[in-house]
Amino acid sequence: MADEPKTGEVVPTNGEAKDVEGESKKLKYPRAIPFIISNEFCERFNYYGMRTVLVLYLTRKLDYDDDTATVMYHSFTTLVYFMCVIGAIISDSWLGRFRTILYLSVVYVCGSTLIALGAIPTWNLDARAMTIVGLLLIAIGSGGIKPCVAAFGGEQFKMPEQAKYLAVFFSMFYFAINLGSFISTMITPILREDVKCFGDDDCFSLAFGVPGVLMVVSIIIFLFGKPLYKITAPAGNMFVKVSKCIATAIRTRSKEKDVNPREHWLDYSEKRWGQQLVDETKILLNVLKLYIPLPIFWALFDQQGSRWTFQATRMDGDLGFWTIKPDQMQVINPLLILFFIPLYEVAFYPLLSMIGIRRPLQKLTLGGILGGVAFVISTFVEIELESTYAVLPKAGESQIRIFNGMNCLYDVQTDIPNHGNFVLDGMKMFEEKYVWVGGKKSFKYTFTSKSSGAGCSTPISGQFELEEFEQISYFVNNRGGQPNLLRYVDNTDKSSKGYPLFRVLGNTAIDRTFVFKDIGSSETSDRHKNSTYFNEIIESYPSMYEISIDGKPVMSEYPLRLGGVYAFIFSEDDGNIKADAIIVTEPNSVNMLWLVPQYVVLTLGEVMYSITGLEFSFTQAPESMKSVLQGCWQLTVAVGNLIVVIVAEARIFDAQKWEFMLFAALMFIDMGIFAVLAYYYKPIPLKDYTQESDAVTTRKDSAQENDDPADASTTRKRHFP
Repeated sequence: MADEPKTGEVVPTNGEAKDVEGESKKLKYPRAIPFIISNEFCERFNYYGMRTVLVLYLTRKLDYDDDTATVMYHSFTTLVYFMCVIGAIISDSWLGRFRTILYLSVVYVCGSTLIALGAIPTWNLDARAMTIVGLLLIAIGSGGIKPCVAAFGGEQFKMPEQAKYLAVFFSMFYFAINLGSFISTMITPILREDVKCFGDDDCFSLAFGVPGVLMVVSIIIFLFGKPLYKITAPAGNMFVKVSKCIATAIRTRSKEKDVNPREHWLDYSEKRWGQQLVDETKILLNVLKLYIPLPIFWALFDQQGSRWTFQATRMDGDLGFWTIKPDQMQVINPLLILFFIPLYEVAFYPLLSMIGIRRPLQKLTLGGILGGVAFVISTFVEIELESTYAVLPKAGESQIRIFNGMNCLYDVQTDIPNHGNFVLDGMKMFEEKYVWVGGKKSFKYTFTSKSSGAGCSTPISGQFELEEFEQISYFVNNRGGQPNLLRYVDNTDKSSKGYPLFRVLGNTAIDRTFVFKDIGSSETSDRHKNSTYFNEIIESYPSMYEISIDGKPVMSEYPLRLGGVYAFIFSEDDGNIKADAIIVTEPNSVNMLWLVPQYVVLTLGEVMYSITGLEFSFTQAPESMKSVLQGCWQLTVAVGNLIVVIVAEARIFDAQKWEFMLFAALMFIDMGIFAVLAYYYKPIPLKDYTQESDAVTTRKDSAQENDDPADASTTRKRHFP
């Protein structure tokens, strides 16, 4: 609450106050502000750092699929923003801002600690349960303190004398938010991937732990500033009052609408809550009608940390001089925000005014349209990515692959449609991705060869057994003394974690030991070690490898790249071992930089949508309703994330591009609805209640002087509930 000027004091707005003699006394910038700004930086570092790597942790370590991870990510974000309203009520009604920030920050730290500890693999903890509980505590803590910190900082200023200083504070506060987001989004992916701990190729426990430590630091900083803080007692929450006013109006109208008709349904609560609160609630609801379409934008915006991050895992981050981590792409947003805000003021807005876009609601509409355009771009990127995905069998279809582990060139006769006769060279692969089986079907085959290698002269015959939806592979080998075909159910789909996959197919006289030595990392190590016989699919780390058998190198340098699926064939003939690698599914080839345009367009839309929307809403709402409006704005973010949860949980699309197209279409339709609402929007002027208040006070005093308790009581009920 703003401090009232002292009697006889002239109130300027330049940071100075003048006493009755006219002498100027400079008001110092509150010394408590650096503690609040530092606290916010640390808290935002924690929040955005944890959130940056969250979906990769859910899929790569906790083995959730992409849809489930998306649901969990957006459910968490939804709860964070719903808690903003709860936090404001707790602060304004019971604890006050200082204690709310302090207590919920401790809850926040507990949540961060649980996730970090659960990510330590050697402790054998229930990581899934600890993660869910940890996210719940973080949502309560982060969401609860979100509406309190900025308001607590504003309380430290003497108003209106320090209005200029207050503007500087909010600029610094917003800068601290984006700086914390920028730095943590850069650092946590590095901690996750480049640091190796507990025997793993990554270190999620450190990626979660460092932000958690920053949250502990934020509490320490916040407590150090306590002697300097101006702490005010709870004054009652306007959100609660507005809710009660609306509830009273609904309840009273149902009883009195026939006998006591009113011009507006809210007027039925005037007797209980006073005309001023009723009128201000009317203004609030008039503005909130414009909020109805707003959640769709946040449904698109917050997918930067989920669907767009998954999209990045299917791309190539190699720039030659540096490799981008998929979760590092999120750093583009806070970086561009710091750049775009001043650029809008000096360039973009003047240009838009030249084409007639000047009013706030026009800018907000354009911001939403840009959000839809960003998802159109992401759709085209996804279409391009689809060409690099593995082709999976559809209804009625099967796939067949034949890997030749013999040093023989085979002439193959089959009754597979369009493949009656084909040649299969030694150490090579044949594949057909579209074989109609209609459930299950057998196809005859005969392998004959004129090669001189051991076992080549012996023909091989039999039947291929194919099944609907299955990828069936056969490995030609002679480990049993005679040439034969080893059948197995294959999977050529890319890893959901983005890592390379490979399988070893060994046609050696006896089991030998192969070793994949990682020579592409700073610490050369034996990453994979097994027998040369048939091995199940192995998930590896993207790097350069030296491959040896029984200590003898057979492949000096071979790259396993992100998204690739490989088959390594080892064949032995008279003690000589030959090795070859077959790329079954091409590795990621579309560079991550192709994601930059959609991030740029979405951030352009965010600056217009978010800042302009809040500015317009605040100028339209009465002073007493601004905090309520802020809470409602946070709720639009919560509802937007809830929309993503519903769409992801429904799983109605078999391809990501259709989901992106759905969100783009929803955004365009949504902005069409918003444009109609904006066209018919008419602001309700705020009345001056000063004279009414003076008249009420006069009547109240007169009633008390005349010992008329009934009249006085009526006056108190009407204006002072």
